[in-house]
Amino acid sequence: MIKILFFGALRERLQQDSLNLPLTTSCSVEELQHKLCFHSPAFTESFTSANLLCAVNQKLTKKDQMIQSGDEVAFFPPVTGG
Repeated sequence: MIKILFFGALRERLQQDSLNLPLTTSCSVEELQHKLCFHSPAFTESFTSANLLCAVNQKLTKKDQMIQSGDEVAFFPPVTGG
């Protein structure tokens, strides 16, 4: 099982701040994003069109980072200053 966290505008669009997902074999962040596209139409839109940042176990990472059961994965939109 992995815990997936959503932040910022992504959290608002998905109308939830977290999701627990069973994970039987390790996968990359990119593969996880692909799996999430099938969760609901809002997920499909969010994970196919957005340039999201990802952290695994509270460390910013790239899409080829491998995820294992027990990991915490966080997705958030890029932060812009003003």
